[in-house]
Amino acid sequence: MRRTTIRLIGALGTLALAGTLVACSESSSKTDAPLANVADTTEAKHPEWSKYTFTIGDNGGDGSEELARITGVFDNAPYKVKFARFNYGPPLVQAAASGEIDLGSVGNVPPITGAAKTYGFKIVAVNRSLTPDQALENIIVPKGSPLKTAADLKGKRIAVPQGSSAHGLALNALKSVGLTPEDAELVYLDPAAGATAFNTGKVDAWAIWNPQSAIAVKNGARVLVKGLPPIDQTSTYYVASDKSLKDKDKRAALTDVLKRLSHEFAWAVKNPEEYAKALAKEQGIPLADAKASLAAYSSRVTPVEESDIKLEQKLADVFLEAKQIKEKVDVKSITDNLLPAGYDSSKLEVTS
Repeated sequence: MRRTTIRLIGALGTLALAGTLVACSESSSKTDAPLANVADTTEAKHPEWSKYTFTIGDNGGDGSEELARITGVFDNAPYKVKFARFNYGPPLVQAAASGEIDLGSVGNVPPITGAAKTYGFKIVAVNRSLTPDQALENIIVPKGSPLKTAADLKGKRIAVPQGSSAHGLALNALKSVGLTPEDAELVYLDPAAGATAFNTGKVDAWAIWNPQSAIAVKNGARVLVKGLPPIDQTSTYYVASDKSLKDKDKRAALTDVLKRLSHEFAWAVKNPEEYAKALAKEQGIPLADAKASLAAYSSRVTPVEESDIKLEQKLADVFLEAKQIKEKVDVKSITDNLLPAGYDSSKLEVTS
């Protein structure tokens, strides 16, 4: 497995994490930020939290790190946070399982493929879409492609980031028209390699999320299959390290971390211009491209519900049936809500 060195901004030094990780930095302070005093937790109330430094993983630049800087949501936290960015979900889940990150946001498939390989993490919350008619990902085809429906994927080469949410979309799209992975060729490529293969005509289709999907469509590609129910979910999930969850004090502090993240995303939804700028900066894309995919990022943080577990279990069974994993995954056994019942970040009072 390739090892990637992580650059920590400031005086944090460097460390190595297995997987595809882009950058990691400590949250900076901004005393005039809109959410600088968002929580009432203080070091006086929780002096034991001062010894903690939590590493938060994000899946490809969801804006969380830049939003933390803009909003100051962690400015008064009695612990430190660092951000670790991954190109896609499977390496992030692996890092959570090994305890190298404490909390991270991923799509619907990485918890399944990660659990099938090794435990060591739990699903702890849902980032639930506020725009469920907006696809987070799609299967796209190049300009001029003769493919018109999912059935036309038979015998075709489909670029897929293995173990990602787009992998699940590809499996469900094939299944919806009576096809299996054996009826098409799934070409397992990470997002960057997938883009190259798609742009050079080495694959017939590409299962990929935004902003890559939106940018490709802007440049002439066409959506063949939208990543929408019933063949795909529009929510994503937070996973946390078992190592952190099993420690009572650390678990309480990690719950505070998650609530602060939920505040920053609630603020982002009410400040779309600033959110688009945050996404553009983190993803290294033009502001116009960030705005084009912004609607799909609008979400609220909630506990995991029974309906979510059923959807994840159904997807896990699809992966097993398609022989993409070798062991059955019991989704309920890898679920451990950090948030209280009824918590919904869309109801939080935030100001601009």
